[in-house]
Amino acid sequence: MNTAHRYILEPYKGMNTRYRCPSCQYRNKTFSLYIDTETGEQIHPSVGRCNRESNCGHHYTPKQYFKDNNFSFVTHQPKAYKPRPFTPHLKQVSFIPVAVFEASLKAYETNHFVMFLINHFGGEVTSQLVTRYFIGTSKHWNGATVFWQIDTMGKVRTGKIMLYSPITGKRVKAPFSHIDWAHTALKLPEFELGQCLFGEHLLIGNLKPVAIVESEKTAVIASGYLPEFVWLAVGSLSNLNVEKCNILNGRTVLLFPDLNGYDKWNGIAKELAKKMTIKVSDLLEKRASGTERLQGLDIADYLIKYKKVIQIN
Repeated sequence: MNTAHRYILEPYKGMNTRYRCPSCQYRNKTFSLYIDTETGEQIHPSVGRCNRESNCGHHYTPKQYFKDNNFSFVTHQPKAYKPRPFTPHLKQVSFIPVAVFEASLKAYETNHFVMFLINHFGGEVTSQLVTRYFIGTSKHWNGATVFWQIDTMGKVRTGKIMLYSPITGKRVKAPFSHIDWAHTALKLPEFELGQCLFGEHLLIGNLKPVAIVESEKTAVIASGYLPEFVWLAVGSLSNLNVEKCNILNGRTVLLFPDLNGYDKWNGIAKELAKKMTIKVSDLLEKRASGTERLQGLDIADYLIKYKKVIQIN
């Protein structure tokens, strides 16, 4: 790899090249460290960028670090960067036990997200959505929901456990952000995580165009309004990438980023366009007020607000 920069973010070579963010301390590895391309060494444990842009935004650059510590900042053309030898990961992807998955498909009368769906859509449509996405109930927190990631082979990769208000449908963030993972909560030994798109199982034998959003909740709600699309979710602004979207090669795809995510996803769409027919919706960008932009609303917020189908172009 040749680079015009002396210091770069460490290339992804598996989760051993990602770390816990020093700012948000998110339990998953969301932090990329800067390295010196001449030596391949990391600069400092705090010098890097958190990929949770919307929720954290930590980005401590080498230039700022050197300035803060009175070091000289070298910007000359480096030698060709030679990454550390990488041994291919031979471990196979792990899956959630079927019994655990099946045991979650009940107790919907206590599931706060399902309560919200019933209040909004009624029982019949909610039942269809719960069945379509295999929405689960968790005892991790009272009223918690599990969004299972099921691949096109029908295997359960993992599940995201989240807690919502049954009234507003908003995620509970106080006194802490209620997000966890099924494989973490289950304490499965030597679990080898390999995520897939949320809703990916819906692609099986389905030729409808695909719509991708950030959050699992948004995919479920949008599916209730616009069933002519297969609604999938990547989980966050930073999780849209070529590798995760390989399953969509050859398909027609429409991206619906949250407000303030349009530019980032538009850039990624240019890479994805080599393998699929893809477009980034600017619907929210055109309609958003200043307040809505600050709130970072998504397509589900608009569908709920107007309580009718919005014209998608």
